[in-house]
Amino acid sequence: MDALYRFAAGIDLRDQRLLASSLSEDAVSDFRPAAAKAGFDYPVIKGREAIVSALAVSLATLDTTHSVTNPRVTVDGDRARLDALVEAQHVPRDDVTRHYLMTNRYDVELKRDGDVWVITRTTVDNIWRAGDPGVLTAL
Repeated sequence: MDALYRFAAGIDLRDQRLLASSLSEDAVSDFRPAAAKAGFDYPVIKGREAIVSALAVSLATLDTTHSVTNPRVTVDGDRARLDALVEAQHVPRDDVTRHYLMTNRYDVELKRDGDVWVITRTTVDNIWRAGDPGVLTAL
């Protein structure tokens, strides 16, 4: 569970080191299901460095808040699966009158890495959304 909290906080705080600490070196992030419902394409991203860089670039002009709720975790040795709801608010720093709010289901695969858990794969699907989707595409 802490890995998903580090992931969300790393994004919201623009703390790339914290975000990177939540991911395995070969992590995969798949935001395609949620992006498609918002009306745009977002590629599958492979590798910790690529994920951190892509999120830093795509969210560079936004203030965000991510709230994680309803987590369900299944542990199998050094592997785990986490299903959680994540509410994500996106507000352009230069125009706080616009916003895009999403509630997404995160399907997260994790592995134990020493004393911590890290995300190996995340698939994000959208449940509902409100506001201006152009906020996410800098329109």
